[in-house]
Amino acid sequence: MRIFSGIQPTGRKHLGNYIGAIRQYVEGQDRGEAVYCIVDLHAITVAYDPADLRERLYDTTAILLAAGLDPERCILFRQSDVSEHTELCWILAAATAYGDLTRMHQFKEKSAEQRDFVSAGLFFYPVLQAADVLAYRTDEVPVGEDQKQHVELMRDIAQRFNSRFGETFVVPQHRIPEVGARIMDLQNPERKMSTTGGAELGTVYVLDDPADVVRKFKGAVTDSGREIVRGPDKAGINNLIEILAVVQGTTPEAAEKQHADAGGYAGFKEEVGRAVADTLAPVRKRYAEIRPDRSELERVLAEGAEKARAISSGVVAEARIRMGLGPPS
Repeated sequence: MRIFSGIQPTGRKHLGNYIGAIRQYVEGQDRGEAVYCIVDLHAITVAYDPADLRERLYDTTAILLAAGLDPERCILFRQSDVSEHTELCWILAAATAYGDLTRMHQFKEKSAEQRDFVSAGLFFYPVLQAADVLAYRTDEVPVGEDQKQHVELMRDIAQRFNSRFGETFVVPQHRIPEVGARIMDLQNPERKMSTTGGAELGTVYVLDDPADVVRKFKGAVTDSGREIVRGPDKAGINNLIEILAVVQGTTPEAAEKQHADAGGYAGFKEEVGRAVADTLAPVRKRYAEIRPDRSELERVLAEGAEKARAISSGVVAEARIRMGLGPPS
């Protein structure tokens, strides 16, 4: 089985990224052939600074390695180093319906934030995302709940291409974690934790100092109750229970049972904060060791790109032939 996922080079990865994606990446190394891409081409669809983009890409690479990705057990590379992604993106445009792209929730949300200028690349983002995945004949795509619509679109594109031009692409399946697929902002638990638009106290970063992690959890917004139990009107507590269950390797039901006699939220919030701080501490320590060595980070990315190209070049060449592009085989 081949697993593929891409991650934005935002650098400051937060707890939602870690639980919903990065932990899945590490586990994927033991479940199949794992291919992971840092999607710098996707990152240029919104306003950005070129020098900052490069630094954030190194930050992201170092965090992934610090969290447990092993270049000997997976393929880790920079998206823009493998030109097959952009070529296949244009090829797949022939099998993508304009109407499908207009219905993408992420485009609607992000374009609303870009009032001065909305890049056409932002609209076309899901087609490049489909190319990222289909270029590797991917079986499984680990994603958060918010990316489910994009995986459904790439499935439609693959099926439409295969039907029109012949069996070329594997139709991928998404893999969404049962617990922790959507970690919410600690200050606004109705909204997903995010590096943009969220309150600083509501966003826990992987590289936060342990004391800051605990402080943010102690200040988490909950409700007026006292019971540590999930419910329809308890978004804050629901979020904290899921987070604790993930970092302790247990279930939300077990976490509720464990704290049935807690008698209030204050102690519980601090306990969750300390559990998260303990989980992130080794990653933070390892990151500090890895990040200064840019040449080693570049070596890892370059070797990963070679391995990625060895797979994607054959797939894209076959897609070209099936579409009648270039000389006959």
